[in-house]
Amino acid sequence: MSDVSAPVIVRLDRVLKRFRVRKDNSLKDRIVHLGRQGKRHREDFVAVNDVSIDIEAGTTVALMGANGSGKSTLLKLIGGILSPTSGEVHTRGRMAALLELGAGFHPDLSGRENIYLNASILGLTRAEVDERFDDIVEFSGIADFIDTAVKFYSSGMYVRLAFSVAIHTNPDVLLVDEVLAVGDEAFQRKCMDRIAQFRADGCTIILVSHSAQQVAELCDRGIVLRKGQIVHDGDVDEAIGVLRDVLEGRDDAASEAAAVAAPINVDSVEILGADGSRNRAFVSGERVTIRLGLKSRHPIQRWAAGFSINTPMGHMVFASNTDLVRVELPVIDGFASVDFRLDDLRLGAGTYHVHANAVASDAGGVHGISHGATFTVETHEPGLGTATADVLVAVRPY
Repeated sequence: MSDVSAPVIVRLDRVLKRFRVRKDNSLKDRIVHLGRQGKRHREDFVAVNDVSIDIEAGTTVALMGANGSGKSTLLKLIGGILSPTSGEVHTRGRMAALLELGAGFHPDLSGRENIYLNASILGLTRAEVDERFDDIVEFSGIADFIDTAVKFYSSGMYVRLAFSVAIHTNPDVLLVDEVLAVGDEAFQRKCMDRIAQFRADGCTIILVSHSAQQVAELCDRGIVLRKGQIVHDGDVDEAIGVLRDVLEGRDDAASEAAAVAAPINVDSVEILGADGSRNRAFVSGERVTIRLGLKSRHPIQRWAAGFSINTPMGHMVFASNTDLVRVELPVIDGFASVDFRLDDLRLGAGTYHVHANAVASDAGGVHGISHGATFTVETHEPGLGTATADVLVAVRPY
């Protein structure tokens, strides 16, 4: 989260957006239902329902949720592309929005002409575009096609050019929808690096993404939407866990009932660095400590706790628990914490999620947290996959 003293740059106050959906889509249906009766064949759909958000300058916020949860509609409301049915949206500073593939491009104009057109829509003067034109083209990587009509561009070329124009307007607020998923992996990495640079420079970024890896890597706040309403606003790790619950159909009531039924609960999961402070980015082989916060409802003599480290696809790469390492545990009565120190965690580069659980051996009942924490790993050794190693090559005559 950003410093509380940072000024609010985006404010939504009880925003509601309603769309009218027609059921009589064909001309024949409309003629048949012409008149008063036709009203029965329209219904209102509330895409965003009573949403209030304050976003401070310099923060990077992820909007997450299932398809149809209202993420993109909310982003368009912030960008001024849509007007709210009720409530108010206030923004400050220059805003650049990359919301839809090729939005603001004219298909019959060349890439060069569309740079000037799109940049002017985003608030740049012609002199400013002249000054930044070469940088825009270089970042997009499509210099060989810059004088070709964009209607002949592939979807990836559209994204490259649109994103390049947007980021070279030096916006105070950058809005990015899932369109980046269309680009190839190398360009996605390039975009993520540039967004990270924007973040370091103090730009406010609001990002719609289904990628837990992107969210964990870039964002310091996560907002999860369900049916147009906010169900979580806060820590990114917690937001990813809430999103997983939403996608898998687990509701808050069911989670709370499971916690109440278990004699011992996992209250929190933290990832600590070698210095003991919370951390979410590590180099492969660096010391990592996984701290579980536990709470028992009564004194428990025999109990155990453990964790697993999983990839974003759900594949377990490492797991351990107090039984496996043969730790003698004291009686737990109320709150306690358990630290698992991993001195040489040789994971490959990527994003990993930590799941945790606790069990009372005699009383029965297991309670766990899915996606309790998220961290990323970098590695300097050449290689791919979820493990890393020092590789020595010897070549001999055969």
